Amino acid sequence: MDKVEKLVDQLERHDVEAIIISGLWNIRYLSGFTGSNGVILITRDEKLLITDYRYFEQAGQQTDFEIVLHSGHTGHKGKIYEEVANQVNKRTIKKTGFEERHLSFGLQRWLDDMVEGKLVPTYDVVESIRMIKSSDEIENIREACRITDKAYKHITKFIKSGLTELEVAEELGRFIKSQGGYSTGFPPIVASGVRSSLPHGRATDKVIEKGEMVTIDFGACFEGYWADISRTVSIGEPSEKMKEIQEIVLKSFNNCVENIRPGMQDTEVDHLMREHLIETGYNEQSGTGTGHGIGLEVHEKPLFSVQKDKVLEKDMTISVEPGIYLPGIGGARVEDVLLITDRGCEVLTPSTKELIIIEE
Repeated sequence: MDKVEKLVDQLERHDVEAIIISGLWNIRYLSGFTGSNGVILITRDEKLLITDYRYFEQAGQQTDFEIVLHSGHTGHKGKIYEEVANQVNKRTIKKTGFEERHLSFGLQRWLDDMVEGKLVPTYDVVESIRMIKSSDEIENIREACRITDKAYKHITKFIKSGLTELEVAEELGRFIKSQGGYSTGFPPIVASGVRSSLPHGRATDKVIEKGEMVTIDFGACFEGYWADISRTVSIGEPSEKMKEIQEIVLKSFNNCVENIRPGMQDTEVDHLMREHLIETGYNEQSGTGTGHGIGLEVHEKPLFSVQKDKVLEKDMTISVEPGIYLPGIGGARVEDVLLITDRGCEVLTPSTKELIIIEE
């Protein structure tokens, strides 16, 4: 069953005859279209891509959907929804679903006035289908992970004291590009010394100094699919406290990866990750989430937490990312991309998670 067929199967469940897809990542997933102005209308028998003149030729190359051009100003969002309403009304559709997360309140009200039938809000219908990866998607993620691991091995030979965080981040981007990937949509995190206590400390012009630990969080993209890893290196011998938190984070990570399996709820995954953090008294200094799905977006469903009820399934690709963050001292994080298998998981980014000490 292809992606569109899976979506069509959801129409009855949501009690609609058609569905409007406006989230750009969902449009790309279903149709292959990568333009910045498009809306999809799916019925039981038809699949339409509504766009403007700028993307007519591109859409014809990227998708087998029927292409409908809207008239009016090419970048005017209202005009494209006028055409969406026109297509819905031409088919006398009585109930049409729309993505409540991807349609603004103003556009939804306007569309409601133009559509003769009823508009029905839906939540994460396509995102839920996207959680289970096809074999082609898995191969693209594998390649993104291969490039990412290669880039990490490269950067451990490049990084040294005297370089700025930005210089390290730029070298990661350059190397990833040289291997056929890109990373511009996900700027590398390079956080050194006390800045490593910032979970999302983007690279700055701070100079990396001897004795500092550096948290690096980055990923390559290949054919639209992402990898995402976190590693910690030290320029020379780090302090005992920093070595301690790195070892605790790594043990938490290993406990999760060694025991994760399909059928687990996210509360169970979270417990595996936090068990050792709680034992060592560092759970309060681990404010980031357990992990997240990864694919067309770096962060996509399933997003793990202790508050939501999700279940791991075969062919999901996820990350697990325990970390400890001590303000004014520093931090450490370990993260890998995992493919959920029949009985456990496969680590797609197998480069060492051990602390690498770079001697100078």
